[in-house]
Amino acid sequence: MRVLVADDLTNVRSALILLLAEQPGLQVVGEAADTFGLLLTAESQNPDVILLDWELRGMASSKVVHLLHHILPQVCIVALSGRPEARQEALTAGVHAFVSKGAAPEHLIATLHNLEKREQHKHASF
Repeated sequence: MRVLVADDLTNVRSALILLLAEQPGLQVVGEAADTFGLLLTAESQNPDVILLDWELRGMASSKVVHLLHHILPQVCIVALSGRPEARQEALTAGVHAFVSKGAAPEHLIATLHNLEKREQHKHASF
């Protein structure tokens, strides 16, 4: 699974990249520090999943989600936020999952694997 990490804090991006690098089957294909970099990197790298800091600098995240769905209709978007109250806004905007930044790293990994299984199931031939 090809993952793009978007967070404006370098230390958060680095921690996520290190965590993902340890996971078999997950490959970080890019990173972005703002919404404009995210859109450019997403278009050029065509990731399967985008980890999106819900408070990412640039334009409103709900607008970014809309643009990402237009540019890459197949991409799964996981919103990350330190504000649990952002969950409903993110899900309403069209993200596939929401993970609190305070959650255990295993929760994020489990979320990614669940998305992968769901996508494989959608594309399975019967």
